[in-house]
Amino acid sequence: MVISVILKGKGQEVFSVSPDDKVLAVARALTEHRIGAALVRDAAGGLLGIISERDIVRGMANQGQGTTQLPAEKLMTRDLVTVTPHTRVSEAMELMTHHRVRHLPVLENGELVGLVSIGDLVKARIDEAEHEAEALKAYVVSAG
Repeated sequence: MVISVILKGKGQEVFSVSPDDKVLAVARALTEHRIGAALVRDAAGGLLGIISERDIVRGMANQGQGTTQLPAEKLMTRDLVTVTPHTRVSEAMELMTHHRVRHLPVLENGELVGLVSIGDLVKARIDEAEHEAEALKAYVVSAG
């Protein structure tokens, strides 16, 4: 299975914030949307980074009081690990494990086309395993 299959199921809409948005506003938006990270994009839609719950907690530990009033760009991760719609789910999971990230922007020809989370990938693998099990059961029944 490839990433494009996941995007077809979940859609390509990606929540993003401005680099100038205050960390408190970002945290509230993550909570409201029930997501763990938001892409940080400039006014033209260019991808600048990603800010996650983990980035916010790490920032609070390092910066102390006043962290919530910092702009998102101060805490965001700039070095993004990305995939394409043609990346296999297993490869994406390996990237997440190796780089210790939970979200991967999906780029095609340098343009953002979606975002996948570890939850999306795990769900896809489980669905794939269930489908294979059903196919094997059907084969055994038809062969027997």
